[in-house]
This record gives sequence, C-alpha cells and structure tokens, in this order.
Amino acid sequence: MHQNKITSTRLIVDNAIVAAIYCVVTILSSPIAYGAIQFRIAECLLFLCFFRRDFIVGLTLGCLLSNIPSSLGFYDMIFGTIATFLTCLAIIFLSPRMIFLIIYPALFNGLIVGGELTFLFGDFFYINAGYVALGEIVVMSGGYLLFLFLKRNKTFMNAIRADRHLNVRF
Repeated sequence: MHQNKITSTRLIVDNAIVAAIYCVVTILSSPIAYGAIQFRIAECLLFLCFFRRDFIVGLTLGCLLSNIPSSLGFYDMIFGTIATFLTCLAIIFLSPRMIFLIIYPALFNGLIVGGELTFLFGDFFYINAGYVALGEIVVMSGGYLLFLFLKRNKTFMNAIRADRHLNVRF
C-alpha cells in the first residue's frame, strides 16, 4: 500500500513538472508561440508521450495553462487543448516509430487551431490550417532530432522513467 502511494505521488509530480515546463517554455516564447503563424517550442515535449503514456496528463494540462494568456483566451484554452490531447492519444496508440510524431501535431493543430482561427477571424481555412501545420512540422522536426539524441542518454531515459519504445531506432 505504501509503495502504491509513493508511485501515485511520483506520477502526479512528474506530470506537474511536465505541465510546468510546457507552460513556462510557451509563455517565454510567446511572441512566436501564439497566432496563425506559430512555432510553439514546447510542443517538442509531446515526444515524452512516446516513451511514457501517462505524460498525456501533464502535456494536456500544460497546454491548457499556457493558453490562458493567449490573445484568443477561452477559445485557445478549449481548442488548442483538444488538439494537444488528440495528438497525445495518436502518439500513444498509433505511433510505432518516433518519425510519425511530426505528423500528428501538424494534422490535429492544423485542422483544429486552423478552424479556430478561421472561426474567429474569418480568414481562409486552408491558409490558417497550413500555417499552423507548417509551424508544427518545423518545431516537431527539431524535437525529433533532439529526442533522437536524448533517447540514447540513459540518464535522461531513467529521469523520465521511460517504460515503452526503449529500443526504437527512429
């Protein structure tokens, strides 16, 4: 019983740390993290779900919190968070390789956030979706390269307590 309490506390703390990092990185990079053309660097953290499923909680919460100061406010809190949650689900259940993680955020954020921007500003959907998707592809490509390096680091993998895809090549 005591071990389960420690494990549960550790899961909560780990996810709180992930949420805080996502939120802080997004807010510190706010000039490029919000809007039609966005490069949300914190999205690189989505790779964490590839190695540990429960990080979906911290990443979704981090996205929600980081969208509070967005100029789109409530809409970004709802739709941006839904896009991140769906992306994490796709990563967890559909990704046998890390390279696919570049596609899911571009797809979900492009469609959902692109739709949000079109609804709010009346611009052309395909332009909004394209810009958002392009920003995701750029950021996630950088994240892919970063996590190719990090997954080889045993200290990092132990620190995040990775429990899946430990031997994946790419």
